[in-house]
Amino acid sequence: MSTIDVFQYGVPAESDFGYAQAIRSGELIHVSGQLAFDEAGELLHADDFAAQLTRTHANMDRVLDHYGATRNQIVSQTLYVVNLRQNAAATMKGNLRYFGDHRPASTVLGVTELALPGQLIEISCVIDTKLPA
Repeated sequence: MSTIDVFQYGVPAESDFGYAQAIRSGELIHVSGQLAFDEAGELLHADDFAAQLTRTHANMDRVLDHYGATRNQIVSQTLYVVNLRQNAAATMKGNLRYFGDHRPASTVLGVTELALPGQLIEISCVIDTKLPA
């Protein structure tokens, strides 16, 4: 029987949109799109791609920490990037910095806009806790 564990930060968007930041079902954790928000749910670094990417990865780490997981257990990720051609190099550099030698399956999508004004990046992922940390 699978165990379900829902993780939320307690930010207004979770109740406004009716979603969880992550949900664990058995050994898999499905992480909703993370972005560069603070503890109150406010977007940080509007229109600054590099700073948003760094904060988005920090928020991803908060989810990993909650579940006792590591970056090496991320098996796939989807990145949504505004102005992909302009931000492609920073996306690649940030991804390599975040994962080091680990290589999850990745999809990068260029989008015209995201949920919040000034938001330039959003990343969702799947974590397999059976993999070695």
